[in-house]
Parts: sequence; C-alpha cells; structure tokens
Amino acid sequence: MFLHPDAQFYIDTLPTLSAAEQVNFGKDPAAPGVVASHSALDTEITGVPVRVYTPVSVAVEAALPCLIYFHGGGWAGGTLDMIDATVRSLVTGLPIIAISVDYRLAPAHPFPAAIDDAFAVVSAVLEGTSGLEIDTSRVAIGGDSAGGNLAAVTAQQLREHAVASAIVPALAHQVLIFPVTDVSTTDTPSYLQFGADCYLTKEAMEHYIEQYADGHDRTDPRLSPLLAPDLSGLPPTTIVYGECDVLAHQIRAYGQALLEAGNSVTVTEFMGQIHAFINLAGISSDARAARRFIRAELEAALC
Repeated sequence: MFLHPDAQFYIDTLPTLSAAEQVNFGKDPAAPGVVASHSALDTEITGVPVRVYTPVSVAVEAALPCLIYFHGGGWAGGTLDMIDATVRSLVTGLPIIAISVDYRLAPAHPFPAAIDDAFAVVSAVLEGTSGLEIDTSRVAIGGDSAGGNLAAVTAQQLREHAVASAIVPALAHQVLIFPVTDVSTTDTPSYLQFGADCYLTKEAMEHYIEQYADGHDRTDPRLSPLLAPDLSGLPPTTIVYGECDVLAHQIRAYGQALLEAGNSVTVTEFMGQIHAFINLAGISSDARAARRFIRAELEAALC
C-alpha cells in the first residue's frame, strides 16, 4: 500500500489541526474566483434547511440548471460551512444553481430522516415548487461519502416514483464521490486492507452505520443502494473515489452494477488517495483535479 504524499501529509498533520484549519484545507488557493462566482443564501425548501448558490455573472432571463448536493459526515456530522468550498468549486464559472442540503443527522434523527429530507428537496426542485428559477429538465444530484449514499438512494427512489406517477422529470445526472453503497457488511478486501491507517477506519464506519441504521435491516436498498434488485433506468453517473479507501471495493462494485444494468457510468479512481480527499484542495493536487473533472462532467450534462 502506497499513499499519495498529499494524503500521507494530511493523515500525519490531522491530529494537530483545529476545526478552522481543516475547513481551510478545503479551499483551493489557486482559485480565488471560486467564491466570487456564486452568491450564497441560507433558506429552506419544503422545511429543510439549504444553502442556495446562484451565479452572479449570469443574467437570469431563463431557468438555470441545478446541482443538488448532500455533504458527507457519516450521516451524523458535516455542515454546510464544511462543504462550502467543495460545492462552490463544482459549479464555479458555470451557469448552474447549486443547492447544498442540511439534512437531519443521526443519532438524534436516524434512518430514514436523512433520506426523507433528501427526497423532499429533490422532489420539490423537479416539480418546480422550490421557489427557484430552475430548469427541471436539467437537474443533477451529488454527494460525498454518506451524502453520496443519499444521492444514490434518492436517484433510485425517484426512478420508482416516476414509474408510478409519470410526472416527475428524470434526473439529468448524478455525481457520487466516494459513496457508501453497502452498509450490510464491513467484511470486504478494502476494509481489510485500508481499515486501520488510511484516515477513515473500519471501526469508525461501523460506528456511523450503527448510529444511522438504528437497528433497521441493513440490506434495505434505502441503506445499501448496491443491493437494489433492479439498477436499470438510473441517470448518467460520475463516480470518483480514492484507491486507499475502506469503501473502494463497494464503490467499484456499484459502478460495475450500474454499467451491467445498462446505465451510462464513468468511474475514476485516484491512486494512493484516501477517503474524503476531494475536500483537501488546499493541499492536494488530486483534490483539485477531481473537482475540475467533476465540474467538466456537470457542464457537459447540464449546460
């Protein structure tokens, strides 16, 4: 196992970092225009707190495409401020509205609270009831880690809802960044190989899963989207993850399963990288490259 030097530096430095310093690690010093590209407003959609990023240099004469994003944090942590730099970077310079969702967290609000919040926000956007000028035919969802899990599950739920109602427009794209796709087991090769010394540990994941699942059947596809019996008819998908992640095995498996079900899938692995690396743009060239790649995927899908 060989960690990327940026990843090793972060792991070695992490015990000395304050919360503010960790947030600063997410900011790309080479991209000062990221903040200026979009204005931000904290508000609510269907009662769920969100932060809406609106392009400042675009004359809003017509509805704009939209990215709805769910932060990581093991379904029990994470904030809109912690993910702010990442969300901004994915839409900077693009005529895309971004919505960052502050869903309810475990253990106070275990499964399915987060999924309910995610589905409510995305449904409101697609149905045109969010109060925002959004082109409902050009909506993407995305998220990292636990947020990637919420995005994957929401995409599956929307497909089922669309089949039943024939009303809700289809998603144009989904971006899954080192997503949790299977909480039913931590007995995989990547958990064995990377579960102790690569930032996110097997022990930590088991704790997060226990808090969130709260006794629910962990093979339920709303917890483990990889285990859904039918993965056909899902939106075009971009998957990004690091090689040295306890989730790597299940992430690759989800990408393969989506492909075998007839979906359009692009899977990109960053060698030597750890879980959550995309949030380290202040120190990681791979994080900056991943953000540029995802931004290009979103531009191609939505603009």
